Amino acid sequence: MNAVLIVLGVLVLIVILLAVWVIGMYNGLVSLRNRIENAWSQIDVQLKRRYDLIPNLVETVKGYASHESGTLEAVIAARNAGVTASSPQQQAEAENMITGALSKLFALQEAYPTLKADQNFRQLQEELTSTEDKIAYARQFYNDSVLTYNNRLQVFPTVVIAKMLSFDRREYFEAEEGARTV
Repeated sequence: MNAVLIVLGVLVLIVILLAVWVIGMYNGLVSLRNRIENAWSQIDVQLKRRYDLIPNLVETVKGYASHESGTLEAVIAARNAGVTASSPQQQAEAENMITGALSKLFALQEAYPTLKADQNFRQLQEELTSTEDKIAYARQFYNDSVLTYNNRLQVFPTVVIAKMLSFDRREYFEAEEGARTV
């Protein structure tokens, strides 16, 4: 009788330990998934700040280079593509468009020395540069979080629990091929 109780007690203990272990894996995956969501939100906050700065920058440039409408329209079109992007891949594509359009916009200051000297333009350019740095950091944090999460999804035994509970891989925020070349 005592031997049966000991065996039963050991089995109950094993079941409890197994349940605690599975719960721990599940909670770890949820925590990593939430970290990714938070990281994406941080990117989103910085992108919104950038999107708010772009129209002010375009208006400032219009005063000096109104006949450069193609460049100004490209900046606004790229901004609008970024605002409507819904996935990391779409967002990355839109951001590459914005970066290219802003490069052309900033190149205008060489052709218009008075624009380069404008205090408002310089201030907006500095704010945009600062925001770009914050976006780069937020992207790096997001990608690091995705790496940790995706790695956890692929290792045994977590992969079994992840598949049973429908945890899916996440996309990295990647630059397009053209942005990788000098």
